[in-house]
Amino acid sequence: MSSGIIQEVEKLITRFNTNCPFKIASALGIHVIYEDLGSTLGYFNQHFRIKIIHINENTSEEKQQFICAHELGHAILHPHANTPFLKKFTLYSTDKMEQEANLFALRLLFLAGVYHGQLSIKEAVERYGIPKKVISNNLKGH
Repeated sequence: MSSGIIQEVEKLITRFNTNCPFKIASALGIHVIYEDLGSTLGYFNQHFRIKIIHINENTSEEKQQFICAHELGHAILHPHANTPFLKKFTLYSTDKMEQEANLFALRLLFLAGVYHGQLSIKEAVERYGIPKKVISNNLKGH
């Protein structure tokens, strides 16, 4: 599945000539809204065919970029999954969906930066607040 995610990211970057998750979301007609989400960083939902990425307005601009990329991953890979509902009201494990959205976000944001010397993984972790475990789990062998 990871190779399919990587291909999807590469296709989006080529199609829209950017790796900016906000620009890609806009081009796909996905609304991005900022709100006070308390301890929640962000989430994606779809209501009457309207796709919305919700981002916690109390996070840094860099973290908002990663949150948007992660939630864009859900919008593209899991458009009909209501992950907040699944987590709260069912026994369904959303771990695989979260891992896929993390891989999508990392590839979207760092495919160019990390691999062309613009950002080291350490810098990416510090700048975007991404747990090291997420990066090491998703960038091994790539």
